[in-house]
Amino acid sequence: MTKLSKPENVGLSSERLKNIGESMRSLIDSKKIPGTVTLVARKGEIVHFEANGKRDIERDLPMEIDTIHRIYSQSKPVTGVALMMLFEEGKFLMTDPVAKYLPEFSDMQVCVGEENGKMKTEAASSPITIQQLASHTSGLSYSFIPGPVGAMYIAEEAERGLGNIPSAGGMLFPEGTKPPFSNLREWTKALAELPLVAQPGTVWNYSVGMDVMGALIEELAGMTFGDFLQKRIFGPLGMEDTGFMVPEEKLNRFSANYSPVPDNMMLTDDPEKSGYRTPPQLESGGGGLVSTVGDYLKFAQMLLNKGEYEGKRYLGKKTVKFMTANHMGSVNANEGLTSLFNMLGNGYQVQGMGFGVTGSVVVNPALTGLPVSKGAFSWGGAASTHFWIDNKEDLIGIVHTQLLPDGTYPVRELMQLATYQAIID
Repeated sequence: MTKLSKPENVGLSSERLKNIGESMRSLIDSKKIPGTVTLVARKGEIVHFEANGKRDIERDLPMEIDTIHRIYSQSKPVTGVALMMLFEEGKFLMTDPVAKYLPEFSDMQVCVGEENGKMKTEAASSPITIQQLASHTSGLSYSFIPGPVGAMYIAEEAERGLGNIPSAGGMLFPEGTKPPFSNLREWTKALAELPLVAQPGTVWNYSVGMDVMGALIEELAGMTFGDFLQKRIFGPLGMEDTGFMVPEEKLNRFSANYSPVPDNMMLTDDPEKSGYRTPPQLESGGGGLVSTVGDYLKFAQMLLNKGEYEGKRYLGKKTVKFMTANHMGSVNANEGLTSLFNMLGNGYQVQGMGFGVTGSVVVNPALTGLPVSKGAFSWGGAASTHFWIDNKEDLIGIVHTQLLPDGTYPVRELMQLATYQAIID
């Protein structure tokens, strides 16, 4: 059991922290989510670490603090750290064209609309840079993003093999008809044949960019993406339950995944039949990892410590500041984030947000509608897992549940509200 510190020792109220559990149990009791693991750490001390509800409703198994969850896009910041490690070694510059290392991205076409049911394209006016890839301004997309390019991703099964097929076929990765890719590089070559949604660097559009980064990391590091993560991040940090699959001996800790139906949930991935029992065809830097809250805390604490954890340095201080800064410039992330979050279920306009390397950044706290700090860096995953780090308050928050899609209910918002209202110093 992880040792808990007295909240008052680090400027938090024990009484007020109870609101986290209350908020989560109200969602669980009304059959909106199956169960949660929530964690708050401040000044390097864990002050709240709690499991509520079920990890598997059908088998009546309780949620435990060491339950293994599908973290989907919460994999992206891990991929970002891997990229920053190679950046520090001088393997590339963020301003480099991606095509310098992955030449298939040399002559990209950009969708400029449709005429008589046919897509019109023009040549990209500038190359995609690695910085644009890392901040979702590359012009790449996802098949679930509406529009002609998203439709083409669906028709071409552009994301096949990325991640693990859920037991029930699943909404994210349906069974396809096209042959699988044998490696990430074969996948990027097929992806680069498809048009971009916009000229590089002009709009924020959620995308498979972090999966392309996985291929880039393989190219630069001379090893598989999974091996790089294991050798440089998971092994050294002691993230023992984090990876691209759940081995047999850990299946008893693997959660079930659900999706909303009126007044309840339905099972969409049974842990005992899940595709996560075997390695994926492609190691997805954009959404392939499973992890626990305890494991992810180590990663988040390393970022909050500006690159250092338990005496070992993973990244330089300035590199972490660079990674977690707002990289948007004249591009507005609010519109892209609004369309993304609304598609996933949140019905509000996102304001006051920017985007860094593989995660969002608060640029104007009041506009976000929550009492968070400027500069708070965060991201989450499709099954409603979230984390954030806040340097101003020396604070980490993590909440994991398993309900797909994210944003169906305000899990992150309630977690952040309940955490910040407990600060008393």
